[in-house]
Amino acid sequence: MYRILKTEGRAKRAEMETVHGTIQTPVFMNVGTAAAIKGAVSTEDLEGIKTQVELSNTYHLHVRPGDEVIKKLGGLHKFMSWDKPILTDSGGFQVFSLASLRRIKEEGVYFNSHVDGRKIFMGPEESMRIQSNLASTIAMAFDECPSSVADRHYVEASVARTARWLKRCKVEMERLNGLEDTINKNQLLFGINQGAIFDDIRISHAKQISEMECDGYALGGLAVGESHEQMYHVIEETVPYLPQNKPTYLMGVGTPANILEAVERGVDFFDCVYPTRNGRHGHLYTNRGKINLFNAKYELDHGPIEEGCGCPACRRYSRAYIRHLLKAKEMLGMRLCVLHNLYFYNTMMEEIRQALDDGCFASYKKRKLDGMQAGR
Repeated sequence: MYRILKTEGRAKRAEMETVHGTIQTPVFMNVGTAAAIKGAVSTEDLEGIKTQVELSNTYHLHVRPGDEVIKKLGGLHKFMSWDKPILTDSGGFQVFSLASLRRIKEEGVYFNSHVDGRKIFMGPEESMRIQSNLASTIAMAFDECPSSVADRHYVEASVARTARWLKRCKVEMERLNGLEDTINKNQLLFGINQGAIFDDIRISHAKQISEMECDGYALGGLAVGESHEQMYHVIEETVPYLPQNKPTYLMGVGTPANILEAVERGVDFFDCVYPTRNGRHGHLYTNRGKINLFNAKYELDHGPIEEGCGCPACRRYSRAYIRHLLKAKEMLGMRLCVLHNLYFYNTMMEEIRQALDDGCFASYKKRKLDGMQAGR
């Protein structure tokens, strides 16, 4: 299912076979929280900008339109008209991000919906059932994401509970995959490593969940307030204790530099809202660093966002025109910027894979980072 093709130091070049196609790694998963990429990006667009995996969120789809509705419509793939792999986040991050609306208990988490305030309960079994209804390719285990500045006592208790929840997730997923009316009976399960920035807790938890034989493993609870150096340190210390014959996923990360550093440390799955969120605000990634199209210097700029870029925006439109669209609040401006940023990320992952294939990742990484720094 997961096969390592090449290594360079700790960096891995691999492929993962799934029921919805083979994923070439390292890979960046394009974030479509509510079954759509923000910025009016269609499924046809995703196919045209080299997207391998789309990521949607369990909690948000449970709230609206409802996972039962999506199941009745044939699952998330049919709902979105997307035939490649989909990963669904478990809803666990909302335990962290919706702190003012929730109570955590051993059985699970009691929420108030951020949409209409109605009471919601989600535990490991509920999360698995929702994700089974969505019929995603990869389901994430239900976990709690403790704050990176939480005290040690809280983090220890939280991580122990996350480990207990993973066992329950595994049992429930095996049951669901055996049911007659389950849409995707080959749904995969990734476990999540937590532990804030405490090395020993991270390592202990990594060892514990490695014994549970999940289909892949994620590092959660990073890029939530700690420094980049702390994040890199946690990755470096923890990844060696996760199974090397399974994919490693760094959740919610990050900038192009973050991704390059994490690939070097053995990570091969990524997702982040940065390319879409920044794109909607006119902040664009290029090989010469990030640019802000709202800057006045682009008012009469005939050139594309980046020379040589093959994205739909750069192939046809000028910086001046896209800047005008953004300032006029025309949806097309946001759409073109999001398409460019996602194309940049997906192309960078393609370059990383090629560099690993060619045995020159270290020199590629240096060249890429130097170029992005030089343009600032």
